[in-house]
Order: sequence, then C-alpha cells, then structure tokens
Amino acid sequence: MIHKNQQNNHRPNKTSLTIVVKVGTTSICDEETHFPLLSNLSLLVESVLKLKQNGHRVVIVTSAAVGTGLRRLNMAEKPSKLAARQAVAAVGQGRLMALYDDLFGQFHQPVAQLLLTKNDLADRSQYLNAVSCLEELLDMSVVPIVNENDTISTQGIRFGDNDTLSAITAGMIKADYLFLLTDVDCLYTDNPRTNPDAKPVDICDDISALRSKVSISTSGSSLGTGGMETKLVAADLATAAGVTTIITHGAKPFNMLKIIQGDAITDNADQKKHDIPLNTRFVAKNNPLLDHKWWILHGLHTAGVIVVDDGAARAVTSTLRSSLFAAGIVEVKGSFVAQQAVQIVVRKTINGKLTDMVIGKGLVNYTSIEISRIKRCKSHEIADVLGYVDAECVINRDNLVRVVNDA
Repeated sequence: MIHKNQQNNHRPNKTSLTIVVKVGTTSICDEETHFPLLSNLSLLVESVLKLKQNGHRVVIVTSAAVGTGLRRLNMAEKPSKLAARQAVAAVGQGRLMALYDDLFGQFHQPVAQLLLTKNDLADRSQYLNAVSCLEELLDMSVVPIVNENDTISTQGIRFGDNDTLSAITAGMIKADYLFLLTDVDCLYTDNPRTNPDAKPVDICDDISALRSKVSISTSGSSLGTGGMETKLVAADLATAAGVTTIITHGAKPFNMLKIIQGDAITDNADQKKHDIPLNTRFVAKNNPLLDHKWWILHGLHTAGVIVVDDGAARAVTSTLRSSLFAAGIVEVKGSFVAQQAVQIVVRKTINGKLTDMVIGKGLVNYTSIEISRIKRCKSHEIADVLGYVDAECVINRDNLVRVVNDA
C-alpha cells in the first residue's frame, strides 16, 4: 500500500551497512551535449567517500557508457543498430571509468571495474565467483563500479537496464540499501511536470497496489534505457531479497547520508521528518529469498514453460511448498534439458479470457521431451514410460521458487 508520512519499521540498524548506488545516465551525462556533468559526479564521489568514512561499504552501478562514447566519437544521437551501440559503449566505457578513477583518485580511493552480463550469472559457479569478487573488493575497501557489458550482450540475454542490474547486484551481496538516483526527488502519483496535482509517494510496502494508483508511463531519456517502470521492477527485485530501496534525486547525492542518518534516529519523529529530504522508500520484505532461490529466480535464463493443473498449483504455492510431480503437468512448452530453469504456470479464466498465470520457477530434473512423455503420470509409472527414473519429481521443492502466494 501507499503510505504518507509513515516511518519505516523495517529499517537497517547495523553500524556498518552495505549500500548499492545506481547512477542514471541523466545524472552523469548531459542529454544534449553528452558532456559529463562533473559537478554531479564530484558530489557523488564525495558522498560515497563520506559513506565510507562512516564505516559503510559502497558499490556503484553506473550508466552512461553510451552517452560518454557519443561525446568521444562526436556523434549526435544513439545509433539504432545494435552493433553500432555496442561499439559506442566500448569507446565510452573506458572514458567513463577514467572519469571515476580520476575523481576517486584525488582522494586516494581505489576503484574496480566489473562488467557483467546475464550469462555470467546463469552458471552457478560463475554467479558465486562474482559474489566472492564483490565481497573481496569491499573487504579491501575498494569501491566496485559495476556496469552491464554492453559490448557483448545481446537483446535476449541483457539485464535490460541498469536499474535491474543494480537490484541484482544488491541481492547478490545482501545489501542493506539500494539507492536509485534519478532526475526526480521521488515517485509521484503522476508526472509532476505536467500535472500540478501530482502527489509524492513517501513509502510503499506493496508494489502491486502501487502500480494501480500511480502513473509510471514516462520513459527514459534519449540516452538512458529506463524510466519509472524500471525503477519499480528494480524495487520489486531488491525488496524480495531483503534490500530497502530508495528513489531520490541524482543531483543531490548527499541526500543518501541524510536518509541513512534519519533511519538511525529513533526519537523526535517530527524533527526526523523535517530533516529527511524528499524520497520514496520501498520496504524490504521480512522473509527474503535465500541465495540459491534468488539465483534461480533472477540469475537464470528461462528456457521453457510447464503448465500445471489447479491441484499442482495449489500444492506448489501452499505453505507446505510441495515439489512438482509429473501427475500435475498438463503441457510442456519450449525445448530444454535437465537442470535448466523453467517457468511454472497455471491456466486461469480472467475476465472471460483464458490466461497463463506464472506461479513459480524452478530447475527441472528431466528434459522437455521426457516431461512431455511422463506428464500426467504418477511417480511409480515413470520407469515404465521412460525405462529409467532420474528423480521422483520433475522439480524438487528446494529448486523451486514460488512467485505468488496462492493460485
């Protein structure tokens, strides 16, 4: 639900916090000239250094490789051809890191570059290696600077935008805060530039309810890829991992310190409310997904779809969280092998239309061809159909993540 002037009862209260800061293109790069906004970048660097002086660990997820590349190549606008955009990003990424290194270097603060793709996280060992690398850098007091590897990512395997990448990064390192720095102070019920009656949203603990009450139709800038919709997607991902997510203004990065300091205050609520700058807070879930299931849900490519009946849907999504058995499967879509991730859907009639409702995602024990043969079979019949039994269930409960609470 959307709340006004309400304090968050689930704030992190540790002395040393892990903080992910996502910086949007419009906070780094002028939309028309493509020149870097050095004042904003300098304030960001000073803010991060202050956070570190306060004992916190900080990761930056940055955009603007394409914008920086356009300036370097003296190009007026972002190319439409994928290969051309990748080439521009390759030019810009080095310049962008040089900017960060120069600014942080003025304070003798080491930084590290991490370029990730979705494929990097699809393999469990590579995912764990990425987590270990980030943790090691933070333990060394380095500021990791993360970006998507645009030079090799294709449309089908991209994170899509750096809002999503920042949420994935926050989940990987079990961050306490994710700050989404953008070109507005907070989320509004409508576009405040065109609607004077638009109201700020202070705090949200139900993103599904929020979507029906606010306008998020505005897209990203001509240089960026995101908009307010991608911020909500990121908030949904991050809060599911137990990360408090904040939307605040990218030109005022010192607001991050005020927000964190405000959360540490437990008395004098009126003074606290007065001191905290305008922002939108998304409350972290009390029961975050475990690392293995987080990886399945957000790190793995979805290779196919399994359609289940109502009984199987209830069993999978109930509090008992049963494994998925062949008897409850009615259809298999796509071609996949064992140990790949698939969506689990149930067909529901909504407004007179038959709709596939996603209820979960999991790692299968059989190939799509095998599942097509054993669907509707009981476990003891699998050997008769296939001639062998690899597992009694199609998806084990430990490798299954439910997406809805009930079906």
